[in-house]
Amino acid sequence: MDLVTANLAITEQWIAAFNAHDVDRLLLLYDYDAKHYSPRLKQREPETGGWISGHTALKAWWAGSFERISELKYTLQNCIANETQVFMEYLREAPGDSPIVVAELLEINGGKIHRSRIVGS
Repeated sequence: MDLVTANLAITEQWIAAFNAHDVDRLLLLYDYDAKHYSPRLKQREPETGGWISGHTALKAWWAGSFERISELKYTLQNCIANETQVFMEYLREAPGDSPIVVAELLEINGGKIHRSRIVGS
């Protein structure tokens, strides 16, 4: 499998794991010391500047999100990949919130996400 196809497969696995609220499956897609940026994280935990790193922090962030919003769901809308990155847009749906399109960049090395960030606000 070429790298572009492999990176697209990571995206599909990411969406499936997220929608299953399966934090452990999500973590399998990330390097142990991966970094993640989210404007929502910056808003909820300003001291982070929106950045967290490592499996422990990622697990806590996602588990907290799933606990707060038990019906949170992402629907992939668009995906562009190359050998080192995937840019995806997904529809974020949560009860009580209007659906919004979110753009996220995944930087991938050796078959694992080593950095991810929500693009925009």
